[in-house]
Amino acid sequence: MSTAIAPPLAAAPPLRRGRARFTPPGAGLTLLPVYEPAPATAPEPADEALMLAYAGGDVAAFEQLYARHRLRLYRFLLGQLRDGALAEELFQDVWQKVIAARAGWKPEAAFTTWLYRIAHNRLADHWRAQRHRPAAPHDADERTARVPDPDTPERQLSEFEQRRQLQLALDALPPEQREVLLLRLEQELSLEEIGAVTGVGRETVKSRLRYAMDKLRARFGPEVAS
Repeated sequence: MSTAIAPPLAAAPPLRRGRARFTPPGAGLTLLPVYEPAPATAPEPADEALMLAYAGGDVAAFEQLYARHRLRLYRFLLGQLRDGALAEELFQDVWQKVIAARAGWKPEAAFTTWLYRIAHNRLADHWRAQRHRPAAPHDADERTARVPDPDTPERQLSEFEQRRQLQLALDALPPEQREVLLLRLEQELSLEEIGAVTGVGRETVKSRLRYAMDKLRARFGPEVAS
């Protein structure tokens, strides 16, 4: 049986510089020439602008804020509590407090600082009620590793052991050192913002962060991020 061979494709015409636009036949679209920059898009509104809009009744603004911060906030709470159900409970409490405070909210501090201050206070209430820090559940490492993230499943599997070892190291830190470390490395807050969240001065934050990093470096080596 002979196999038909398709004729070679015609060579594409050379690109030409210029301002002319190309309209594909029948497509109803006009494409910019290859050398013309794409139109500038409007910048995303700041968190503070969204919160003010929500205070004024714009529910979509709250949905955008929630989408921006939900996963990072939940990871922060899970890193402190090591219990998915409990982290979910406190997560809901934090957002309920945000909703309840919307009418009187003023941008006196960054929205992120305010949000994590609420989370810090809610955690403090929890530990106060418990009177001690409970032991992590026996399957805490597996629970933490199962939290969805943007990584591929293959990458999650390859990095599971590293995350498990890091979580064990974080568990060994005093609570105040662990909190500032998570706020700094995961939430990327400044020292001043962490101070505002935790209610201590910048130098105290810096000291706690330094002690925490020294302990991680002693366990994992100098390659640990500063």
